[in-house]
Amino acid sequence: MSADAVRLMARPEISVLPLYAPDLAECAVDVSDNTNLWGMPPAARRVLADAPMSAAARYPSLYGAPLREAVLRYLELSSAPAIGVVTGCGSDDVIDATMRAFGGPGDRVAFSAPSFSMIPTFARLNGLEPVSIPLTDSFDVDAERLVDLGAKITYLCTPNNPTATLLSRSAVEYVVTHARGVVLLDEAYAEFAPETFVDLTMRAERVLVTRTFSKAFGLAGLRVGYGVGGADLVSMVERARGPYKVNALAERAALAALDPADDALGWVHAHAALAVQNRERMRTALYEIGLAPLPSAANFLFVPTARARLLASALRKRGVLVRAFTGLPTALPALAAAGGAALRIGIGPWEMMQSVLDGLAEATACE
Repeated sequence: MSADAVRLMARPEISVLPLYAPDLAECAVDVSDNTNLWGMPPAARRVLADAPMSAAARYPSLYGAPLREAVLRYLELSSAPAIGVVTGCGSDDVIDATMRAFGGPGDRVAFSAPSFSMIPTFARLNGLEPVSIPLTDSFDVDAERLVDLGAKITYLCTPNNPTATLLSRSAVEYVVTHARGVVLLDEAYAEFAPETFVDLTMRAERVLVTRTFSKAFGLAGLRVGYGVGGADLVSMVERARGPYKVNALAERAALAALDPADDALGWVHAHAALAVQNRERMRTALYEIGLAPLPSAANFLFVPTARARLLASALRKRGVLVRAFTGLPTALPALAAAGGAALRIGIGPWEMMQSVLDGLAEATACE
């Protein structure tokens, strides 16, 4: 059977979907993916090292019941009435399952642009129509325009990826109050932000807040995420998600990381605070070499610059990997001035940040 014949058998929206293709060049300093560059909590590392081989020979828990209970304790929602948790293979798995659960063919998924690049892909994968509205000049969500789309599912990301900016509570609450359907609130970077919105799950049954263990918790390679919201809403997502989505070792590590001990959750909080400290130090240093990063509420910096590709290439040659974006919406003044291009730089130990700064200084001097 020819490749063309195989493509004709596939759903039309699948055959045209692009593969996710970030730069995976091997570099001594990789600050391209916003993970925890200090590693994972010692407690999680210890649990993985001590896990018996039999743990890999049996199925994990069906729907992650022990992890769900630990997440509710972590979010201080254990006593909240009718609040549930759905776990998944990363928070993007939960986002995908939510679209599958609540969107029918042709329904709209509304989101602000730029935002998490997989949202249009997940929408099309589920037969839905992705529709975007540019962020405002201040990188907030244009709440009224977003709601006016009448979408079945509205996606918000705060702190937003790739801009690192925090959405305002007034805008988020407006969307939650007025949106037609489900509101997906992606808080992958919540542990680095000055404000979070998980409290909205107790005020509106239409809200699902998704989070991940890939960022502050240092478990990106194990792929663990979750969504929290009203029990009835969560039940529908769980049905669409299916069983056994979090593997046994990943669940053990996530449970260990949520323990309140100093080498577990204490470690996570301490290193999140260190990331914030280094983030602000790095932001100042970037200004000093002539770049203009946006204010950040995450563990990375977003730097609009027309030289994004050139700088990223120059850094790669020096053994430093950052993420370069092009084709971003030029309706935003900060991005218009950069021709829709920007760098995204993850924050980690200062010696890594110094390598980025040294590389940028060299690259700029060579221009």
